[in-house]
Amino acid sequence: MKSKSVCVLGAGLCGVSVTWQQENFGKKVHLIEASNRLGGVLQSKKENGYLLDYGANTFNLRLQETNDLLKKMGVLNHAVDANPKANKRFIVRNGKIIPLPQSIFSFLTSNFLSPIGKLRLFLEPFIAKGNFNGNESVSEFIKRRLGKEALDYCANPFIGGIYASKPESLSLAHAFPSLYEMEKNSRSIFLGLIKAKSERKNIAKSRLISFTNGMEEIVSLISSEIKSKVSMGHKVVKIEKLEMGWKISSRFKNNHLIENIYDEVVCTLPAHKLQDIEWKGLKRSENIEIISNTPDYPLNLVYLGFDREQVKKDLDGFGFLVPSKENMNILGALFSSTLFPDRAPKGKVLLTAFVGGERMSGLTELNDLQTYDLVLKDLSKLLKIDGTPDFKHIKRWKRGIPLPDNQMGIRKHAAQQLERSNPGLTFSGSHLTGVSLPNCLKAEYSNS
Repeated sequence: MKSKSVCVLGAGLCGVSVTWQQENFGKKVHLIEASNRLGGVLQSKKENGYLLDYGANTFNLRLQETNDLLKKMGVLNHAVDANPKANKRFIVRNGKIIPLPQSIFSFLTSNFLSPIGKLRLFLEPFIAKGNFNGNESVSEFIKRRLGKEALDYCANPFIGGIYASKPESLSLAHAFPSLYEMEKNSRSIFLGLIKAKSERKNIAKSRLISFTNGMEEIVSLISSEIKSKVSMGHKVVKIEKLEMGWKISSRFKNNHLIENIYDEVVCTLPAHKLQDIEWKGLKRSENIEIISNTPDYPLNLVYLGFDREQVKKDLDGFGFLVPSKENMNILGALFSSTLFPDRAPKGKVLLTAFVGGERMSGLTELNDLQTYDLVLKDLSKLLKIDGTPDFKHIKRWKRGIPLPDNQMGIRKHAAQQLERSNPGLTFSGSHLTGVSLPNCLKAEYSNS
């Protein structure tokens, strides 16, 4: 029996992962990427002895199925575990960095929440269930179940750290489906956590990992196991549904037109790229516009390197997050040289700060000098830094993290309608799977 041919569009983590999996199903796969590199937003760069990650900085490995998949892909034995100090996390309160509690005792003694705020957390198991209409925001959920202070000093900075967004803008059911299901099935977050601990198939001990050459290496490792044809520098300009199969038209370096026919197509392209393509013969083609209207906001990553002696605050943790109520310019910062080895030259430290996103998108319009000044102002105050950095670098993302807002359910339904109406066509990518790397790694695929 002749194996089916599959064209995978987009070579980010989703696209490369799907290619590997489809190949292992015995299909003939062709991976097409518009740029001249694999990895999408997972980009790592070495500059002046500093190792910079432009996308995700870590991979949080918890589930057994993710662990097993990374093993099969030949990735896991190359992983580098984070410094144990990375278990320590901080937030800013009243202009100072405060460690988040890591035990019941430290919870009781910590001043990250007031006594009233802590008491409100203990009342959570006694709060009635919500209405489960799927439209509740993260903000509404946290305030209802955990209280206003937990929203301001837990959820708000946490959302800023993951999505560079606001809890008011995100859908609970799509941003944090596990919390939604916990309340639905167990009535309480705390009761749900106890139940999940006994039922969920986690690895014995969760791991925070990266790779010697940065997070981009995960894509390099997976792609090295792929035997399929990979075409880079090919921009897809037209997708046509035929009576039998799909015709993909692409331009090599925006010049030579190449056309090929496949049995199936898996589209992992970013949402905003979908409307750049001419779709022909597609049923329910109006749904393309719905999917493409995924909100995102510009985000700047600012890297500063210092002599270790310049930073008086001990960088003994993962980093810190900044609640909106603190009125600072940055969303937070990572202690990058603490997290993993060889992120900075000997005797130096590397800090990675985040500016912009939905919370403060206007700040991304500042020039480089203005951006460095505002970041240094915040970091110097919080970390007691003397002097100026000897290394500076900015990565500007004009389109940042795709947000799971209250329209995400509509977009996912639109994608599912397209797939049902057009057999052989599948949509995936972080705008549909969610932005966590494990979700992208096990991106939706078909073995039909």
